[in-house]
Amino acid sequence: MARRRKNRTHLKGAGATALHANDGAPKSFIIKHGQVGSSVTQLVRDLRKVMEPNTASRLKERNRNKLKDYLTMAPTLGVTHLLALTVTDVAPSLRIVRLPAGPTLSFRVERYSLMKDILKTSRSSRSMGMEYLTAPLVVLASFPQPSPETPPHLPLLMKSFQSLFPPLSPNSMSLSNCRRIVLIAYNPDRGTVDFRHYVITVKPYGVSKRVRRVLEGAPKKSSANLTNGFLDLGNEKDVADFLLRKRGEPSPGSDGYESAASSASSAAGDDGDAVSLADDYVGRNNKKGQKKAVRLSEVGPRMELRLIKISEGVPGKEGTVLYHEFVKKSKAEAAALKASHVAKERLRKQRREEQESNVRRKKAEKEKGSQKNQEDSDEEASDAEADESGQEAHDEWDEDEEVSEVGGSDDEHSNEPGSDEEESEDEPEERPPTKKVRIRGKR
Repeated sequence: MARRRKNRTHLKGAGATALHANDGAPKSFIIKHGQVGSSVTQLVRDLRKVMEPNTASRLKERNRNKLKDYLTMAPTLGVTHLLALTVTDVAPSLRIVRLPAGPTLSFRVERYSLMKDILKTSRSSRSMGMEYLTAPLVVLASFPQPSPETPPHLPLLMKSFQSLFPPLSPNSMSLSNCRRIVLIAYNPDRGTVDFRHYVITVKPYGVSKRVRRVLEGAPKKSSANLTNGFLDLGNEKDVADFLLRKRGEPSPGSDGYESAASSASSAAGDDGDAVSLADDYVGRNNKKGQKKAVRLSEVGPRMELRLIKISEGVPGKEGTVLYHEFVKKSKAEAAALKASHVAKERLRKQRREEQESNVRRKKAEKEKGSQKNQEDSDEEASDAEADESGQEAHDEWDEDEEVSEVGGSDDEHSNEPGSDEEESEDEPEERPPTKKVRIRGKR
């Protein structure tokens, strides 16, 4: 049997410092619940990718694990949100649970696309690497401003999505840490929420695409014009044919090409598209103060969510229903439902108190019984010591008595007439044999 290799499970130095620096950031568990297909399983992995680095990317679910297990374990580990995906008879469902006390938002996933589907349809695929070392920026779009006419569930919906990601702090945030964007857009016509995920790219401003290809080299996937990392211009008569000719156009005549400055649409773009970098950014020649063009490249996943229900509490301990898409209740029905939830909560609290009191009572009885047993053992030990001391005293008294008898007989013989004192002095005095001391063991 091969010997298992132990990996390090703790961080030291800069890793530990960075970990403790993000202690205030929200943490999340993203799981699949019940029997789901391969597509929903991949969607769970993609969502974990979006929520990195503040999520459990390698969390493994088991069939015997229940939703209650995650709800019990997550607060102990400092997890603030639980996202559970499951499949119903109508469509996939997503639940966002705020731990440890709720609320719970239930969504229906109307449509979704995976990361691999988005990357296949995009013209320029991006490498998945350093972008996921920092948390994304969340952007809320098309949500109505809070007002008396605004539906009450929309502000709660916005706050729920905002709490999933770390809050922005422009004073302490570094520009190089802004690598990704999560767009949450509300569609008032359909009543749905669109979920998009983008990667931020910075490109030179005022330089056409073909000039960038000459300066930076051809992309790896276009191997037709690539020779050892350089562009192959062997089929072009002039470098202007490559730089100024549009795709599919024939070679120019005697008039030549029109310059970019005189053309109606410049390749450089408008000045409104350019931004000046406030700080150094990742990438080549992205220095502070330079004008750059900022682009967003979608990497997925993409979801269209419909809010179904908002309820207080967590699954299994749900309270009042704050909003429901299809079920509408009158004020009397809502008041009766709220009263029933209050009664259930009171009964649950009473049972919990009874259980705690029973536990304390049994613990006190157990301690009292152990103390009584200790006292009984102490009494037995003291009785055994008293018996042992009495036996030793009795043995000493017997020895003194026998010695005194022997001494008296010698005096009598000495007083008898005709006793030979010389013989008694020459002969050694006989003494009785010593008794063996008997030691009684403790009972």
